[in-house]
Amino acid sequence: MTITESPRYDVLERAAYTALGGVADPELDEPITDLGFVRSLVVRSAGSLAEVEVHLRLPTSFCSPNFAYLMASDAKDVLTSLPWTGLVTVQLDDHHDSGLINAGLAADAGYRGTFGHEAEQDLEELRTTFRRKAHTAAMERCLTALLRAEPDRPVERLGEVVLADLPTDRHTEALLRRRTVLGLPDRPDALVLVDHDGQGYAESDVPLALRRARSTRISIDGNAHFCRGLLRTRYPGSESEQVHRPDGAESADASYDPTFIPLPTVPKEQRR
Repeated sequence: MTITESPRYDVLERAAYTALGGVADPELDEPITDLGFVRSLVVRSAGSLAEVEVHLRLPTSFCSPNFAYLMASDAKDVLTSLPWTGLVTVQLDDHHDSGLINAGLAADAGYRGTFGHEAEQDLEELRTTFRRKAHTAAMERCLTALLRAEPDRPVERLGEVVLADLPTDRHTEALLRRRTVLGLPDRPDALVLVDHDGQGYAESDVPLALRRARSTRISIDGNAHFCRGLLRTRYPGSESEQVHRPDGAESADASYDPTFIPLPTVPKEQRR
């Protein structure tokens, strides 16, 4: 990412970049800053308020337009909400719908106003779907970490684990953030392994629920790995701006634990 302009704007530029860290790729469940999607950021003087211009880039020109719009519009929202910003311009570069998306953002037209009849699916419904997947993956990370720490714990009993049983670490913090967004309980006695409605599982259903959660987590991590590679190929040098999630498919620090935790075989009658 390129940050330019007068040195006296350094603080504001860093604040803007930090704010962009709150924008996630909905499918990959990672901040656009960690993925290297922020191409450039400029803060200029504009009277009593500052003018901010951001350029975003994606791994391919054909990345899903609704995902692209979500990230770009979320980026504009977080920057506009900063108390010192005036005009905020977010530009999506090198995408087959760049012109349409950028015009929609400039006009604050919203998703349907931007894509018209092509906007068949409501973005909030899409956002909720991926927030649920992110929660499922975070839940699996916590429970798998618990199994690594306590290898004698029966998988079938994971349905009894409550939030207070989890260690205070980044896995738990990530899980709590995702529960809050979805409105799921975060009380110490709340069950960890729950469905989308916050309901727990019978002991016999726990292995299948955990397998499904693991599939979701692996899918997210695999897609993130793939997209990071595509971005590096498309934009040489962007690898220096990518921050890897330690427990993701591209681990980056010594705390990453690759211990494989096998799960019990699910009876045939429970498979769907």
